[in-house]
Amino acid sequence: MEIVLVAPEIPHNTGCAARLAAATGLCLHLVEPLGFSLEDRYLKRAGLDYWPLVDLAVHGDWAAAAGALAASSERPLAERLRLFTARGGASLFACPFEPDDVLVFGSESAGLPAELLEAHAHRRVYVPIRPGVRSLNLANTVCLGVYTALDRSGARMPANDGAYRAHPRAAEDVRPSERVVDAGGRERT
Repeated sequence: MEIVLVAPEIPHNTGCAARLAAATGLCLHLVEPLGFSLEDRYLKRAGLDYWPLVDLAVHGDWAAAAGALAASSERPLAERLRLFTARGGASLFACPFEPDDVLVFGSESAGLPAELLEAHAHRRVYVPIRPGVRSLNLANTVCLGVYTALDRSGARMPANDGAYRAHPRAAEDVRPSERVVDAGGRERT
């Protein structure tokens, strides 16, 4: 399973998604344009000392992201996409998931591009909310979506006995920009 944020704007939300990616062992893909720099101190702070554990891929546009994501599974990408939107689709809680699904979330102000939603209309997923509420916070939706998808897909959950033991690299001062990997999973230099 992989997490994709398309044109995220708020560093805190992306930092929270990065922390979630570290906690679950999932790769976080960011699709440009980004509303912040990977050197942003708020992004780093939101990810706390978990940046050494984040597999972060940054793509110049959706086409580049789709190419990299298509290569990560034998199942066609169009069958793996789950497009999270506040505008229709299947309820998150009624939607089936597979362990190699790609969970795609849009920007805080605009959501996902209309052409992406139209091209994959049957892959839309929404989180039920009360009438009159426009949407949920992106970081909250990513967290809810990821854990629900992991559970419903039967994917292995992270092993945790409730205790905290710092990762050996936790004390390193790692910036998000230092965690960017290429399509093959290798750190960019």
